[in-house]
Amino acid sequence: MHWRAGLDPKGAKIVRGAGSRLSCVLVQPLLSRVVRRIGDRHPSVFARLGIYKKSAFLIDPVELPFALHLCPDPEAPAFRAVPRDSTPHAQAMIRGRFMLLLELVDSQRDGDAAFFSRDLEVSGDTEAVVRLRNALDDVEGSIAEEAAGILGAPGRAILARLRRAYKSEAEGFQQA
Repeated sequence: MHWRAGLDPKGAKIVRGAGSRLSCVLVQPLLSRVVRRIGDRHPSVFARLGIYKKSAFLIDPVELPFALHLCPDPEAPAFRAVPRDSTPHAQAMIRGRFMLLLELVDSQRDGDAAFFSRDLEVSGDTEAVVRLRNALDDVEGSIAEEAAGILGAPGRAILARLRRAYKSEAEGFQQA
């Protein structure tokens, strides 16, 4: 899969270029820790995927300089940052703004509403995406908070700041 350069329909700039590869290298240790922590603390997430537990998901937060490749195999889960110009094969693709994707992970937003409002794009094996969503819906607490917690207080502060900025932006967009 290759994405076109430019703007997505909601106006988020899609980042491309050499910075994408460097960003992937820098964020990879955190992503590896996140998938291990989620697997350790919430093994049912992977188990609930059933026949899709060995599927690959491409998650594309449009304003970040890379996409994310998730392989939730309980025996060897992998979550890696990948440059958009060389994304690996995936059975399903989920694309949207970063904070929307975090809200979906934490069941704070309705995925169907986001899809039908065109804030979220899903392609490929949609049954696999539905299974992933259902598995995440069963998690107690916030996966985003757990991931931010890996970095301690600074990680939690960054997440809180991102959430405030996203909320302010969304409120400003609704008023316009």
